[in-house]
Amino acid sequence: MKKLTASLMSAAMLLSLASCGSSSAPSSTPAASAAAPESTPAAQEEGFKSDILFCGSTSLYPIMSSLASSFTEEYVTWDKVDPSFPEENISIYVAPGGSGVGVSAAVDHTADFGMLARDIKDSEKEALGANYSEYVVARDALTVSVNAQNPICDIMDDMDTDTIRGIFDGTIATWDQVDSSLPAEAINVYIRDLSGGAYEVFQKAIMGDSEVTASATQSASMTELATNIANDPWGIGYAGFGAYNKANADSQVLFAMKVDGVEPTAENIISGDYTVQRPVMFVTGDAITEPEQKFIDYVFSQTGYDVVEANGYIPAFTPAA
Repeated sequence: MKKLTASLMSAAMLLSLASCGSSSAPSSTPAASAAAPESTPAAQEEGFKSDILFCGSTSLYPIMSSLASSFTEEYVTWDKVDPSFPEENISIYVAPGGSGVGVSAAVDHTADFGMLARDIKDSEKEALGANYSEYVVARDALTVSVNAQNPICDIMDDMDTDTIRGIFDGTIATWDQVDSSLPAEAINVYIRDLSGGAYEVFQKAIMGDSEVTASATQSASMTELATNIANDPWGIGYAGFGAYNKANADSQVLFAMKVDGVEPTAENIISGDYTVQRPVMFVTGDAITEPEQKFIDYVFSQTGYDVVEANGYIPAFTPAA
């Protein structure tokens, strides 16, 4: 039964992708209604909401989707989470779309929670209103990564901000311009798409008033960005710390440069010495319901901590005892 419910939930999560940026909240999906017991009269009177929708950051997406699946598999129905809840199927949908999309969905109430992989702006907090709350799940950094087969890895392991900016704005267009001993191969720049939080973080930390070259290849997720660099001997991009670690899990395919002499290690990220970094979190402007709080508690449990680490990120919390 649990495996069947989990399979149905996976289908529902895919269906929720189309709802993430829609103008109205998602209607009941086949997964939610296929085997769902009828709501009790008490639940109907109290307006119990059995579904929760997270939308936004592709960096947070694998963490939240994994936790949504394990939570659903463990409990199946809400009464198993708390006996005061009705016997309704748990429906937790997680849809990627980028940090900007996530905040907009939370503001527009097309999602219960917006997922971000960047700092939230004051204007976004204001738009979310007086009930604004945020939940920082992990710390991430943007590594300036090259393909591990690039000969640059044998001659240097550090780039200053000016060099990185020059590469990403197209002023430095071939590898021999970085170091004369390198071949005159074109530098292929890989970035996240413009709706991603990483784009804004990198713009603020490295680019300043300069714009990323129009020839840069945009990637729909950090996993895709890391894969693009790993498949291109002359590629460079700002792979997230989590994506970098996952890409190198079996063998080193990416090589991360120090930035202004500081290596992107967990210690340097936590201390703030490595400055090209960001929070990975979810936000809402609505009052938290009891079922939502139960799932939030699960996210910040030992299970959540382990999932954050398994995805290559640095947990931003100590699990509750």
